[in-house]
Amino acid sequence: MKFSFQKWLKSLHYAISGISYAASQQNFSLMILLGIGVIILGGILKISATEWLILILTIGIVLSLEVLNTVWEKTLDFLSDDISENIGHIKDMVAGAVLIACLVAIIIGLIIFLPKLI
Repeated sequence: MKFSFQKWLKSLHYAISGISYAASQQNFSLMILLGIGVIILGGILKISATEWLILILTIGIVLSLEVLNTVWEKTLDFLSDDISENIGHIKDMVAGAVLIACLVAIIIGLIIFLPKLI
């Protein structure tokens, strides 16, 4: 398959559009602000390269899961107008996955930052 720069630019445009839509959602915006705060704190505390890698990866995972949560919610809303018990369970489980990632991110943040703050 031959590489097409035009197709790549179009794909990039769609991806940026998707991120822009995600940014309009309250939870994603909150996660962005928290991520920026963590990055600023990392700069102030001069964390190591390894700690930077761990933090950036963690932030990326949380943001990606938040996008996927929105995708699932929008898809399920599109497929069914009524809220069945099964659809509710699916939405709850996807939101739970985001919560797990956030809790792990908090633990990682505490492990990295707490010794530097005490």
